[in-house]
Amino acid sequence: MKQIILNYPEARKSLKRRPRWGESIIQGLLIFSGFFSIFTTIGIVYELGKEALLFFREPAVNLWAFLTGTQWQPHIEKFGILPLLTSTLITSTIAMSIAIPLGLGVAIYLSEYATPKTRNLLKPILEVLAGIPTIVYGYFALTFMTPLLRTIFGQDTVDIYNMASAGLVMGILILPLIASMTEDALSAVPRSLREAAYGLGGTKLEVALKVVVPAAISGISAAIIVGMSRAIGETMIVAVAAGAGPNFTFNPFKGAETLTGHIVRISGGDLSYDSIDYNSIFAIGLMLFFITLTLNIISQQIVRRFREVYE
Repeated sequence: MKQIILNYPEARKSLKRRPRWGESIIQGLLIFSGFFSIFTTIGIVYELGKEALLFFREPAVNLWAFLTGTQWQPHIEKFGILPLLTSTLITSTIAMSIAIPLGLGVAIYLSEYATPKTRNLLKPILEVLAGIPTIVYGYFALTFMTPLLRTIFGQDTVDIYNMASAGLVMGILILPLIASMTEDALSAVPRSLREAAYGLGGTKLEVALKVVVPAAISGISAAIIVGMSRAIGETMIVAVAAGAGPNFTFNPFKGAETLTGHIVRISGGDLSYDSIDYNSIFAIGLMLFFITLTLNIISQQIVRRFREVYE
């Protein structure tokens, strides 16, 4: 006991936390990355808001007319955002109608039916689709999907540039994203829930649809909303295949320009700095930002609500 008491200061000194420089450097890099992303977001919002404010200060621009107008023709001072907004929502809706059921089906197969060897083979192949440049998807929509639709529905019904072909190919683009995130959410469901359902006599399909999918609904909802944000922000597919002129129509077989497609076309033209056309790009970008921000807030609320139920 005396020896222990005598050596207590040395023992206490040896138990002190030793500096781990590797962990400290990694922690510092992570903190820096977090602050960098926050300041980058603040900078983007600041620039968008500053330039968009110049647009809304123009005498020819009215905020109510901007949000409710059905004509976007800057050369005659018509700045109604609805033609660009409706075409964006139509192409995104078509894309999600393809990506959600197919992505959910692929995720259920990979999570519940596929063997580990098959899963390890198919999942990387599926994710390769996400690495294909979107400009390639755009020309695929124009040169393959559009002729296919015109063959099925008739050349008088389907325009060469149309929202349907762009939306369908966007669904193919978003499919790997939704499938991968959904499969991760399904795989995170505890095995005990599956075993309990099998013990009650449930089939594999019943367990997948009535137990696993409801338990992973928070992750699935987050995947869907991330896919929606991806569809709304897609640029090159709609710029190539959807059309190059604002058109207020709900017919998916007609050509219409989306928010992102309009930004690409206008910004690539000969615009003078601080002109009303130039500043309108930032107003449209601010609209896109608020749409994606709203979707992210909804996603966080859904994940938080259902995570408390199934945690």
